[in-house]
Amino acid sequence: MNFKLIFNPGLSCNGVHSPLGGPSLKQHTVINQGPSLRLPQAFCSVCLPVSPNPHPSALLTGLLGLLFLSIRKCPFQPGGLIMIIFCVFVSISVFAVFSFTSVTDLLAALEQDGHIKGFMAFYINKGEPYLNTAYCIMMNYWNGVVHFVLLLMIVHCMTPYRSIALVWASSMIATQIVFIPGIVIGKHAKSIYPAFWRNILFLVLPIWAAAKLYNRPRELPIIPADKSMLKRNTVLELLQVALECALDICFTYIYQFEPYLKDNVAFSKVMMLVILFYALPMIMACVYGLNIPGCTWMLDWTLLLAGAIAQTQWAHIGASVHSRTSFTYRIPKDEWRLVMTLNVLFMAVPLLLALHVYRQPAFFMKTVPPGQANNDKKRK
Repeated sequence: MNFKLIFNPGLSCNGVHSPLGGPSLKQHTVINQGPSLRLPQAFCSVCLPVSPNPHPSALLTGLLGLLFLSIRKCPFQPGGLIMIIFCVFVSISVFAVFSFTSVTDLLAALEQDGHIKGFMAFYINKGEPYLNTAYCIMMNYWNGVVHFVLLLMIVHCMTPYRSIALVWASSMIATQIVFIPGIVIGKHAKSIYPAFWRNILFLVLPIWAAAKLYNRPRELPIIPADKSMLKRNTVLELLQVALECALDICFTYIYQFEPYLKDNVAFSKVMMLVILFYALPMIMACVYGLNIPGCTWMLDWTLLLAGAIAQTQWAHIGASVHSRTSFTYRIPKDEWRLVMTLNVLFMAVPLLLALHVYRQPAFFMKTVPPGQANNDKKRK
């Protein structure tokens, strides 16, 4: 069955003529979708006004349509239907808040680079003046593009979104755990206004989400003990080579190859501390997990590590070559290729590790004797 909606673009929902057209203009809209999409789209097409000031009922109808699409595949349970609706409503609300911040961050970055004008200048000057630094500009690009895409993927998946949500949460945590201390101890410590404290919420919520996702049991298949793939991983040698670094080499590298690590905005210093005290122990734990079969925690922690390293390296690499960074702190032209290669490799190794674990999870799952696995299959 097809719904055919005939409406006048010259009239809004309250009957007032709109400047978009006169009463004689008519437009025919035919909605021919699946049965699960007809009802919400029909309601939205009827209630959404053409005038620039939308009616609150239209927004409520759109929200109810999203709620309908979210729970239509859930099995009906009278005792748990209200809880399902509440959880979906909270999820959509959180998605809306973080999506709004992603778009505003992207607008702020585009305006600071001169691509647009007149959108975020007042907020940056009066609310968060440190957003005009090179590190924050690159951070806003990441927030506006990568985080927004991850949120869309989470909403698209709805139910099997655990892996994507862990990457998003780790990236958000890495963003704020560098951003907040970098402002407090950096040269912008005297420019902290009330708008700064909203970032605390954007740190607490991803931590809470990551904890909830990590504590949620993962459905894992049973792997018999006689699988031939339970052998030493070849990725272990690559990580061991990457971890071999002497202190004097690091000292020379900072002063001669990557002087941005000495910038007084403090974001790079905080990032190095985070990598030293958080990322490095996680990498060492991953080395252990690559050598010992049955480390199921690798399935989640590699995603957290990949999201965090990707975000911090993106902002660091972009800020070290950005025009707003002082010339003395930029990468020297003679060493540009070497420095970029090392930073891209440090960014790519956790991503490749997470991809390797995701594509070959059997090595990291706990094994059972073949007889027990066969008995379980017979019981099912």
